[in-house]
Amino acid sequence: MLNERIKGLRKERGLSQVDLAQKLGVSKQSVSNWENDNILPSIEMLVKISRFFSVSADYLLGEDSRKFLEITGLKEKYIPHIQQIIDDLRVMKK
Repeated sequence: MLNERIKGLRKERGLSQVDLAQKLGVSKQSVSNWENDNILPSIEMLVKISRFFSVSADYLLGEDSRKFLEITGLKEKYIPHIQQIIDDLRVMKK
């Protein structure tokens, strides 16, 4: 599950394995090994990956299916607007 989540998040953001490796400060081989389920990232790297993608470690491990939006730095007055957009999209999904 972890390998699929890392690969999926990377592709969702249009990143190559090389791009992700550079952003995380690891080799392309490390990313390839994670995605091919050959090795697991360290706990420290798991935290770094989860922060980079704005997801929880539980999400990466398949224990939680929720995703989060990073809103740090936005003015408080914009947050209700973002929540309304999300709510509208959920209604459209039904």
